[in-house]
Amino acid sequence: MRLLSLFRRLPAILHLSLGVVFTSSLLIGSAAAAAATIEYDITVSAGKHDRANTPIRVPFDLPKGSESSTVWLQGADDAVPGQWTATGLASEADGSTSGELHFVLPALKAGGSTTLRLTVGADSGTSESAAKSRETFAWSSEKPGETELRFAGQGVLRYVHPKLDETDAKTREATYKPFHHVYAPDGSRVVTKGPGGQFTHHRGLFFGFNRVTYGDGLKCDVWHCKAPAFEGHEKFVGKEEGFVLGRHQVQIGWHGAKGEKFADEQRELTVYNAEPGQFIEFRSLVTTTGEPITLDGDPQHAGFHFRADNEVAEKTKAETYYLRPDGKDKPGATRNWDAKSKNPQATNEAWKALSFVLGGKRYSTLYLDHPSNPKEARSSERDYGRFGTYFEYQITPEEPLRVRYRAIVKEGEFTADEAAALSADFVEPPQVVVKRR
Repeated sequence: MRLLSLFRRLPAILHLSLGVVFTSSLLIGSAAAAAATIEYDITVSAGKHDRANTPIRVPFDLPKGSESSTVWLQGADDAVPGQWTATGLASEADGSTSGELHFVLPALKAGGSTTLRLTVGADSGTSESAAKSRETFAWSSEKPGETELRFAGQGVLRYVHPKLDETDAKTREATYKPFHHVYAPDGSRVVTKGPGGQFTHHRGLFFGFNRVTYGDGLKCDVWHCKAPAFEGHEKFVGKEEGFVLGRHQVQIGWHGAKGEKFADEQRELTVYNAEPGQFIEFRSLVTTTGEPITLDGDPQHAGFHFRADNEVAEKTKAETYYLRPDGKDKPGATRNWDAKSKNPQATNEAWKALSFVLGGKRYSTLYLDHPSNPKEARSSERDYGRFGTYFEYQITPEEPLRVRYRAIVKEGEFTADEAAALSADFVEPPQVVVKRR
């Protein structure tokens, strides 16, 4: 069952849809914990875009005892579910409060606004909505080195994080970097690639650079993870479970030319209960353990990428196509940045979509690049189902690397209008104003 088929059962949102806003100026005091009930009016303004599929994040000092629990925001017709969470990388970046409130915005036309009422300290949800909210995201770990996110028991993401095993070349290859598999929206199968197959270093959703310089001229490759370099999972920093989203943050060490750790990465993935499919936000914070680090590479071997299951390479790559802001390309055609031509059409693209076939079904992945990411962003596409972007950057103790992307995986195809609307939600989110009543 697809995620939003569950969400649509809520009467409050038969006329609603989802999306995400990141407000840095909104801070709400912790006085909520001191009173029996406190009410807030949360007003969302659409701005110049029609809004659909837009999750909302509001920095919020969590009321005592409310962490990671469901709350209800009263709309015009019914209660809209919300979710308290601890701070994630977004809140840490904007220096905001002790927590976050997430909820689903009603569909909103450009220029319009809507107000939802939040009552803190009381259960404002209807019994019917409250019962249905038990269908939630949950993390589980049933196999060593794998942690899975499910919604109502259905697979959504699988974090693959084995400990490096250098017994031989094969075991090293299988364990030299963590990554995330993505499930089809109906949970029936994984649509991404793991170790092996064509280009073993391509794995699901992954992040790395093949040309890294640090320290006294030391060089390494944490894309192919050529020995002794590797990326290694170290620990889980935090996790969230609920109706609106599932999220986890993990710490990954980047190890270099001597096998030593030269950088720490906090990698955070959030999946929203939102159409049109698996609605995934990827954030990363990379800091140096000492000296400056220069990140470089090429479009095929650096940055944040998605790789479809190896079946595409073996059987269906002739059916692969790319949709870009300037239109749908013909099957098998690709567009890539290269150092000689510096193709401007493959530079700083806000979005693009890969469409591919697995098991007789067509799936599509929309890749959204946020303007706050380092530029220029140089694009890579392959007909076998790998695409992404990279950039050059220098990490210093004072200037860590922060990136954020969205990857939305759906069954079927994206239209250009749909992709542009989802990009606008990401790049120019609605504005949120909170007023205590």
